[in-house]
Amino acid sequence: MDESILTSVKLGLGITEDYPYFDDQLILYINSVLAVLAQTGVGTEGFTIRDASSKWSDFLGDKMNVLEYSKSYVIIRVKLMFDPPQSSGALDAMKAMAAEYEWRGFVECDKMLED
Repeated sequence: MDESILTSVKLGLGITEDYPYFDDQLILYINSVLAVLAQTGVGTEGFTIRDASSKWSDFLGDKMNVLEYSKSYVIIRVKLMFDPPQSSGALDAMKAMAAEYEWRGFVECDKMLED
């Protein structure tokens, strides 16, 4: 399935697809997180989204095997910037999950380079 990056992040945050009022802010955060992923070897360097037309396959290219890690990572990182949890325990748990997804995506892409 080739979904819109913006739409999947919005749905992951509990924002309906047809609610555009936070799109500019979310796009800024998404682009920042995609840049981090690209630096770890996941995705295309210099890739940015401007609207809901950008798909995960546009960013990941031939690395679609890390799609679920990437989606989860982007949603968590955007949530930490857009609407962080008030509880320090929940905040720490989200940061730990994001770090794990980042690492797993990196390892998976590194394995692809070795093959």
